[in-house]
Amino acid sequence: MLLVYLGLSLNSSLAQLRYAIPEELTVGAVVGNIAKDVGLDRSALETRGFRIVSGSAVRLFDLNSNGVLTVHRKIDREEVCEGVTNCIINIKTVLENPLEVHYVSVEVLDVNDHSPTFPDNETQLEISESALPGARFQLQAAADPDSGVNSVQNYKLSQNDHFRLEVKDRGDDGKIPILYLQKPLDKEAARHHILRLTAVDGGKPARSGTMTIIINVLDINDNMPVFVKDSYSAVLEENSPVGTSVIQMNATDLDDGLNGEVVYSFGNNVNNKIRKLFEIDAKTGVITVKGLIDFEEKDKYEIDIKASDKGLVPLATEKSVMITIVDLNDNAPEIEVTSLSNAVPEDSKPGRTVALLSVTDRDSGANGKVICSITEEAPFTLTPSSPLNIFPLPLLN
Repeated sequence: MLLVYLGLSLNSSLAQLRYAIPEELTVGAVVGNIAKDVGLDRSALETRGFRIVSGSAVRLFDLNSNGVLTVHRKIDREEVCEGVTNCIINIKTVLENPLEVHYVSVEVLDVNDHSPTFPDNETQLEISESALPGARFQLQAAADPDSGVNSVQNYKLSQNDHFRLEVKDRGDDGKIPILYLQKPLDKEAARHHILRLTAVDGGKPARSGTMTIIINVLDINDNMPVFVKDSYSAVLEENSPVGTSVIQMNATDLDDGLNGEVVYSFGNNVNNKIRKLFEIDAKTGVITVKGLIDFEEKDKYEIDIKASDKGLVPLATEKSVMITIVDLNDNAPEIEVTSLSNAVPEDSKPGRTVALLSVTDRDSGANGKVICSITEEAPFTLTPSSPLNIFPLPLLN
């Protein structure tokens, strides 16, 4: 983000404050005393119109006549900053005559107010008794709207003789539970196994959620499909047309007939957002573009692809593909006028502030860098100053 400071007064000042509050504070709760923290007296507040000029699209804070910042409505961190690790709300406050701008950042801290939940209370798996120890079966992950340590941190599996649990850490995409077969199944000894999977967050006290896993033991089709490559990756430009081929997945199965024919699909944990953007051909394994690919929305996708055979009880294996999105210069800079003087006296001295502009470009790298200029005929200049990329626009001598 590039801030452009248009000015006619060298007396304008800039201060930056940072406050931190827990989510769900009651309406009217005090966030901080801006006036006190930047050294403003009451008379200045009354005569110079201290006010908030920008912030989030939804009004979250109020600034009273004493310069105290308060909560306008209860803030649900998961609603305001969904999927964001650090929830920062930026506010600009302004005093007039002369123009004085103060930047305030409010960090909303997460409270452990949600428990992990699974998409389904119960799930069933069909596993052949010929499945060898070491076979892995990916399970549905639990979701927790809370962030950081308050999100899902671990999974636990009920005590049993045949399975143990592995947890795959996907970083920002969370942790995935995987059922690991450690002892061969015997259909004659037990046709079904009932397990209990528990997801636990890191709050104090911790919250948890559970799902029942029913294992149905069957004795057919003893070879799973195997992907040809150990890893798959592709590079895709944003805004690629619908139907664009991204990558082809390829798996083989040693079985004969229908038991050896492989079909492809998305894995169980592929969410609806990804399914709206990509699709996979069940026969060829070719992944193509289905929706609008926007680099600014997400710059990479790790997608689980399942290869299944056509046996009466299909066996399946999964492999992830990493699709990296290439940014295009498809966003124009946006200019926000924060403050603008109604009129400039003809005898104004060089350096007096008249306005403040904010210029942003959602693109990344060089595509997101902004160069600002004004017409040569205008009696102003743009001069950058640190530390926050503020540009005064003083009158020329």
